Amino acid sequence: MTIGRVRLVALTCAAVGALSAIAVTAQESLLPPGFDDKPAAPARKAPVPPRAPASSAPAPAKPSAPSVVTVQRPASSPTPQVVAVPQVQQVPGAPAPSVPVAADSLANIDPALIDQLIASAKPRADIPPQAQRSLSRVGFFDQADGGFPAVSSHYLNGSFVAGLLTQMRGDLVSRWGHILLRRALASRLDTPVGMNGADWAALRAQVLLRMGEADAARAMVQEVDSGFYTKTLEDAAMGSFLATADPVGLCPITALTAAGRPGWDWTLTRAICTAFTGGEGAPALAVLDNAMRKGVAPKIDILLAQKFAGAASQGHRAVKIEWAGVDSLTPWRTGLALATGLEPPEALRKQAGAAYAVLAVRAPMLPLTARAEAADIAAERGIISAAAMVDLYSEIHALDEPDKTWGPLADTLRSAYLAADVADRLSAIRSLWGDASDPDRAYSRLVLTAYASARVTPSADLSGDAKGLIASMLTAGLDRNAARWASVVPAGSEAWGLIALAAPAKSAAISADTLGTFQSGDTSTGGLRSRFLLAGLMGLGRVDPGTARRVADDLKLDLARETRWTRAIDAAAASENPVLVALLAGFGMQGSGWDKMTPLHLYHIVAALRRVGLEGEARMIAAEAVARV
Repeated sequence: MTIGRVRLVALTCAAVGALSAIAVTAQESLLPPGFDDKPAAPARKAPVPPRAPASSAPAPAKPSAPSVVTVQRPASSPTPQVVAVPQVQQVPGAPAPSVPVAADSLANIDPALIDQLIASAKPRADIPPQAQRSLSRVGFFDQADGGFPAVSSHYLNGSFVAGLLTQMRGDLVSRWGHILLRRALASRLDTPVGMNGADWAALRAQVLLRMGEADAARAMVQEVDSGFYTKTLEDAAMGSFLATADPVGLCPITALTAAGRPGWDWTLTRAICTAFTGGEGAPALAVLDNAMRKGVAPKIDILLAQKFAGAASQGHRAVKIEWAGVDSLTPWRTGLALATGLEPPEALRKQAGAAYAVLAVRAPMLPLTARAEAADIAAERGIISAAAMVDLYSEIHALDEPDKTWGPLADTLRSAYLAADVADRLSAIRSLWGDASDPDRAYSRLVLTAYASARVTPSADLSGDAKGLIASMLTAGLDRNAARWASVVPAGSEAWGLIALAAPAKSAAISADTLGTFQSGDTSTGGLRSRFLLAGLMGLGRVDPGTARRVADDLKLDLARETRWTRAIDAAAASENPVLVALLAGFGMQGSGWDKMTPLHLYHIVAALRRVGLEGEARMIAAEAVARV
């Protein structure tokens, strides 16, 4: 008998102890004393365990647990015979039975019951040690696939990084800043000094969730084996699986580390998991019904759980979702509604705004038109790419009965790409851009037309459209296509400024007169566009220091001022730590719009990124700043 089997038998003995006591009482003889006496059988000697090899170490203490017995059934006798076996040392951590168990009681129990008790004592998930993933390095975006290097010459300080990530709200002014931060957070990185690997995954997953990156957050929490989850990672997992409309993904966690976690959300989740993983739909629904009677959670939350769990029951219970009286959408309500294929009422969706849109855009169970409406917000933020936008509109165009609103837009996008005449293509592109009444939507439409803009051949006759076409191309990183317009745009124009920042190679020397021309045509509030241009050029090292000082004095711009954040990002750049620079850059770009950004922050972000080898991202962020004010 192996030690593992001994341990399970010990657990089984505890379960059948009560049965043994009943069996002994039932076998008490009713005959007068002496009538049922039988000659005592000669005692059989118990086998002597083999002598342990000599050792200088002290002998282990004799275990106090009762001897383990086995049951043998000799073929010559139908009566069970009990044979003692050598004393087995108690396995550490294995519970010992509190009441000695008679061997014949074990023999009379159905073997299937024993197997069932043994199976119930096993853990729900058993990952062999050799298959467990290390927590010393966590992430899913490997360096070979474009992620950041896992090992840096300078480590990350756990307490500093934790404080940095917990203060990130998720809203970034820059689309390219969002893309950079997402890449850094998703990369497979060494766990910072003084931090648990599970918490390292949890902190990044929480930031990704606040950024609207539900799929990346879910992939991050799945990088840790379920048995090693901390409470912080459990919370991140709850948010991630709800955001991706997959409550069943929480089941391995609820069976292990969160098995006794309090809170109505965990109680309802365990009931859902019972319905889906145990084939016990009726008991699960009974738990939810009891929760409804006790009012442990808002009614709408329990109704959504009942509807989702009911899909796993044999009866397929129908549950009517009543949104009356619901005043807001929470992550639980949004996730369960999408998981059941429901779209919340329009009033609640509008009230939730971007928080709902960033989840709806990647929800395949929603209509294409609903996802297209959400795409305007997601594309502006950097959550979806230009190629993903085109794919979405292509699906709308392929519908048998396109929507009255989005169908014509899909047709216009097709013309922007495939119209034979350049004038028709430009007309379609301008139509998709619309007006500037909604800045976020206007910028998302630049993302939509990025590849169509790159198909337009540069011409001096089209210089009036050059600014929009170049800005559109740069949303997708098409810097070489944008640089083709350098010879046809006037020096000092806004289109020239975008190329001066975004071109892969440094152009001719930039004079103070050219910068003055740009400033004279600047219509932004407080000359912010001109200030961003100078800060970007200085960060990229594309303007002479003397020229930069003269123009900065004219703009009343002080880029020598220091703050705690500027010192931190400069130090990270000096130590050549690209991960820390990216995290600090994301921290410095928090805000609801570019008017919340300062030229000082832009200068240090661009300079630090360039110094650690991220010049491409630095150029795109600098050009975006000029294009969006």
